[in-house]
Amino acid sequence: MALTVPLPRSPLDGDRALARWYEQELGWVTAPGPPVQLVTGLRFDVLELPATAGREVLRRLGAATGPVALMGRRMRMLVAAGGAEELPGLLDWLEWGGISLDLAVLGADGRMTAPAAPLPPGRPAGPIACGAPGPAVWLRAPEPGREVESSLPALRPPLRGRAGAEGAAPCLARLVAVAAAECHRARLLSAARARRTGPAAGTGAQQLLTAQRFASS
Repeated sequence: MALTVPLPRSPLDGDRALARWYEQELGWVTAPGPPVQLVTGLRFDVLELPATAGREVLRRLGAATGPVALMGRRMRMLVAAGGAEELPGLLDWLEWGGISLDLAVLGADGRMTAPAAPLPPGRPAGPIACGAPGPAVWLRAPEPGREVESSLPALRPPLRGRAGAEGAAPCLARLVAVAAAECHRARLLSAARARRTGPAAGTGAQQLLTAQRFASS
C-alpha cells in the first residue's frame, strides 16, 4: 500500500492562517504580507523602544502594561488607540522634551509585523533573548475571548483635567515616564561604554530623576 505524503504548507498558507487568527480571535485588522502586518491606530497604537530598555520597563512595571511583542532588538508595547498622538505632549509634560530618546510610536495607518499566534495555555514558549534576531514573537500575548483594548495603557481622566475615578486600564503617562527613563539610561550607558568613562551627568540627568520620581509615585 502506497503511503501518501501530504505536500508541505506554503508560506502563503501560513500567512493566511495567521491573518485569520488575528481577525477572528481578536477582531484586529491585518494587511497582507509577507509578513502579515497588524494595522495600528484602529484598535491599538504601539510604543516601540530598544529591547534592553523594554526589559527594564517590564521588570519595573510588572503587569501594568498591555500585550508586549519582541522583534529583534526592538520591543513593542501595545497602548490604547490615540496614544501615539499623546506621546509628544506627554514627553514635554514629563520634562523629556528635546531630549534624544530611542522611543517611537506607531499610530494611525501604521503597520506592525504580526507575531506568531500565542501558544496554547500551559505550553511553555521557552526562553527568549532580548535582542536576538528572528521573527516577531509575543512576550505578553493578547488573550482571545476578552476585550483586549480595555486593558491597554491609556491616559487617565485626571491627566486630561477631567473629574472622576481613575479607569481600570494601566496609566499611559506612567508607562511613558518609565520607558523614557530607561531609554535615556540605556543611551547613557552605551555612550559611556563607547568612551570607556562613567555615565555623563548634566544634560538629561534632571529629566531622569523627575521621571523616576513620577514612575514610583
